[in-house]
This record gives sequence, structure tokens and C-alpha cells, in this order.
Amino acid sequence: AEALRQGDQSAAHFLHRQAAACTHNIRYLEDTVSPERLEAAVEALLRAEKVLLIGALGSAGIVDYFAYQANFFARDWAVAGTSGASVAASFAQMAPNDAVIVLTKTPYADRSLRALRTAHENGFKTIVLTDSHAAPALEYADFTFIIPTESANFFSSYVATLVLIETMMSMLVSRVGPDAEARIRATEEQTKKLRKELA
Repeated sequence: AEALRQGDQSAAHFLHRQAAACTHNIRYLEDTVSPERLEAAVEALLRAEKVLLIGALGSAGIVDYFAYQANFFARDWAVAGTSGASVAASFAQMAPNDAVIVLTKTPYADRSLRALRTAHENGFKTIVLTDSHAAPALEYADFTFIIPTESANFFSSYVATLVLIETMMSMLVSRVGPDAEARIRATEEQTKKLRKELA
């Protein structure tokens, strides 16, 4: 924050620095992600009857967005620990073929790591999105994606993470078939009805 105060204060400078950092992160992701691992992770999500999303601290809002997208076409995706439901209660309703996605970045929230370890012990498929090869979550991951978070600001950037999430969503929709299209269409119809009610 101090460095930001002492540097160039122009809007153009701030935009250029942050855009450059995010562009670098996306390029790194594209150059290093394993297409085979990505395919395998998406297939695991397709086979799962239930998918639980876990994220804390800065990752909490991102997993909410992940679930929001998924709920357009999938019935049993949920964010852990919402609406008063505990992670343990969610796990109790899952089977070994189900999947848990954990988004965890530095400083790696203990809550997320504990949940991931338990998910792994339960035999769920575990997909970890994190920012370092040294992240403690990797020990319990079936599928790992290292996503850079370089930023010109005091916080980690989630831009490249969003690129990966949206890529996974596109891959899932392309494989689910007509059922996904019908569910998306039904959701859009309900959205239109709600807009009319509020007009």
C-alpha cells in the first residue's frame, strides 16, 4: 500500500500495471496447465452426483461465483458451510464418487485445509486450485491446478483463477448435453418471469 502511494498516481498507470500482471498470470496458466489433467478433472465432475465447493477468506466469493454458474445446468453443486449447514453435514450426504473442489490461496485457510484432508480420507475426488507448488493442500489433491496470483496491488489477483473456472464450466456444459440446455433455458425463463414481476 505504501508503494502504491509513492508511485505514479495516474489512472492509466494503475490500469496498465494491473492489466500487465493479470495478462502474465493468464499466459502462465495457459502455458503450464495440463490439458490431460483438466480433461480428467472435468470427467470426475461429470461422474459425481454431488459437488461441494470450499473456499475461505478471499476465495469465498469466487467459489460462490463457481456455484452460481454450475447451478444453471447442474442440480447438486453447493458451497460448503452456507445457510447454516456445516461441512460435516454436507460430507455426510456424499458418496465416494462425489467431488470436492477447494480453492485456497496464501495464507491457506485452516478451515479449507481441514475440509480437504477429510474429503480425501472419505474417498471423494478432490480438485485443488491453488497458487503454489508448496501449498499444503497438494498432499490431499487428486487433481491440482497451480494458478498464479501476481498483482500490482496489495491483494492477490483471481483473474487467472476465473479463466480456469470459466473454462471448466464451458467444458462441463459441452459434455452434459441436452439436459444442460433444457435446464439453462428453464432458468432463463424463470428469470424473465421474475423481471416481469418486479417491473
